[in-house]
Amino acid sequence: MLNLAISRPHRKRSTRAVLKQARAFRSPAAGSRRRRHGEAYLHRPKRSFRKSRPAGNGSRAPYALIAVCCAFLFFVASIIWYANRGVEITLNGESTTVRVGETVEQLIDDQELADGLKAGNLLAVDDSVLKKGGGDAYSVELNGSTLAIGDVASTKLSGGEKLKVSDGADIYEAHDVTASDIEPTLSMTGDGPVQYVKTWGVKGRSEIWTGKESGRRADRGVVKQPVNCEVECVSVKPDNGRKCVALTFNEGPSAHTRQMLDILEQQGAKATFFLTGEGIEANPDAAKAIADSGNEIGSNSYAFERLSKLKGDALRSQLSRGFDAIESATGEKCALLRAPYASFSAQNWADSMDMVSAMVGWNIDSGDWLLKGAKSVTDTVIGSVQPGSIIFLTDNSSVSAQTAASLPALIDGLKAQGYELLTLSDLVATDKELAAGLDLSQVSKPEDAVLPRVPAEQGRK
Repeated sequence: MLNLAISRPHRKRSTRAVLKQARAFRSPAAGSRRRRHGEAYLHRPKRSFRKSRPAGNGSRAPYALIAVCCAFLFFVASIIWYANRGVEITLNGESTTVRVGETVEQLIDDQELADGLKAGNLLAVDDSVLKKGGGDAYSVELNGSTLAIGDVASTKLSGGEKLKVSDGADIYEAHDVTASDIEPTLSMTGDGPVQYVKTWGVKGRSEIWTGKESGRRADRGVVKQPVNCEVECVSVKPDNGRKCVALTFNEGPSAHTRQMLDILEQQGAKATFFLTGEGIEANPDAAKAIADSGNEIGSNSYAFERLSKLKGDALRSQLSRGFDAIESATGEKCALLRAPYASFSAQNWADSMDMVSAMVGWNIDSGDWLLKGAKSVTDTVIGSVQPGSIIFLTDNSSVSAQTAASLPALIDGLKAQGYELLTLSDLVATDKELAAGLDLSQVSKPEDAVLPRVPAEQGRK
């Protein structure tokens, strides 16, 4: 066995190594305890392996914490950089970089822009100089508009602004103001059947100043010009010559109103009914039937009387009672008016334009009230009709029977000529220019508008 062990390797071995190997072969007990390579690792207690895992995780924890802290610090640094980044503006015609969010006042102070500029003067209320250089230290123009000195401390720059800093402006001494309103006036233009407020009146103002330092008193005149009111009277001109007209009935409702509604429905036509408040109170169901049928309702005032003879509260009472009667019977608000006899003066408008969307007359009178028969009514209308016509018919107790009898032939005649029969609101809608400034369903009064006065030279017509 010794010779066999010595012959295995073909390399020189030390004497000590040979003897050690020989002893191992001579000692069976020792040989039995000798383990193969790696056996100690495989037979070690399992708990020693498990205990090593927490030690490994614990050793990585500080690195994870450091990474989180670094990310947080980078995030904070990014925010600080973004909040303080530089942006480009144009200052007095030249490009420059400023800190984003910097106020105009900070910019002026930091760059000493006020140095070398000429301050404005302090003026008395009569424009005389109280103190040279007592005005604003500088003037600021931002994006083409003057920036009030009181706003420079709060106006922040975000980039892209055009800023101009120049000599200061004069300012007035502290003063008391006595102001007087300038009432707008009313004018009526045009001659069409549709009257409406084209331009609402807005008050102007004049001022008298009394200086607190100088004690002087100065009339500063008109400091705000009034906007005068204009009521325009126009005809409806349907776009592209569209052939459409509006049938309108006065003084309803009557005993024949429902018959007229049935005829309109059978013929596929629509119309507008102007009702008196008294008539509605006597026959509320008829008013409701008009609304439910999809036809339009306007007011003929409360009582059928000439409104141009009324003014002020008396006029407003007639109008409000008429509108209220419509709302009570139909549940719908109304602002559309046809004054009896289409008599509505400039003074009427001045007294009540906040109640009336439009006062609509007519440009074709059917003449039915002359009681010449149904054929006469049809011939009169057909002989005068044109696109945009507003046709007058009567629905009172004296004339409504004849009106109802003439209605089928009248509608047939209009349709034969290619006309559509619309409500007034739908007729106005065919004229885009007119519709842009007129809504028959409501009054469109701006918040700062006021009722105007009628100039003496215009009279009360």
